[in-house]
Amino acid sequence: MKEHAFFLKVGFLPSQANLANEGEFLMRKLEALLSRAIALSDCVVRRCVLDSGEIFTEFTDRAECQTQRLTNTFIDRQLTARAMRLNGCDCGDDLCVSQALACQVRQLNREGLQLVDHLIAFKERLLCRVDSCSLFTWNYPLLIEHILREARLYRAHLRRLEGLDDCSCQELRDSELFWNQIMMEHALFIRGLLDPSEDELVNTAGDFAADYKRLLETSAAANDRIMGSGNALALTQKFRDFKRAGVEGIEACQIRSVILPLLADHVLREANHYIRLLEA
Repeated sequence: MKEHAFFLKVGFLPSQANLANEGEFLMRKLEALLSRAIALSDCVVRRCVLDSGEIFTEFTDRAECQTQRLTNTFIDRQLTARAMRLNGCDCGDDLCVSQALACQVRQLNREGLQLVDHLIAFKERLLCRVDSCSLFTWNYPLLIEHILREARLYRAHLRRLEGLDDCSCQELRDSELFWNQIMMEHALFIRGLLDPSEDELVNTAGDFAADYKRLLETSAAANDRIMGSGNALALTQKFRDFKRAGVEGIEACQIRSVILPLLADHVLREANHYIRLLEA
């Protein structure tokens, strides 16, 4: 979420300082929330999550450093460094959570809900203005819609954690469709943000978008909405490898694009997250 706020912030024009400042405000609030989450997470987060590449990758620190330099926007890189030093627990560990820790996590979740509500309202307002042609931003309208859906999913997770909503079977069945759509849109964004001279990469990104579109259409037609689809896993593993090569190329200045290194790493981490869900 804090990277979403960052991407929005750096996409505004100099004349839109008020919107950029709101994006910066949300980014700093989310950094503070993440800092507290990291502080509570040592020996609590499952090792399989820490090892999945969804929280950080081998590229994240360099991506943050390069993106900070390119945008002249401070990024608290210590958050990534601290996350990388976390100790995980085995999935089968009998974890003993103290009452004090449970209370701290509950408070964290409640504050997270308030903050994500603010972030969602900000994204909704931007999307409405972009769609009505009353606002220009360098971010695609679809990208704003994309990160709005992710924020709503995050809010739903927090509400379930706090017992405010139940997790329905329909939501579990729809999870694979949700992430297949996210992956399809990642491919579309990558295709659109690559320099037109990068013919091979542009075509490959387009092929991935088409593959995910077919997967979505097939799943909808068959009403096959159960997590763990072999087709989705195989395709996402290939897409993950494409994204990883993309991050390497962008960080090494070997790929011509308007893709910030942190955005390239961000979408790689989301692919790693989806792979972990599919393999669970």
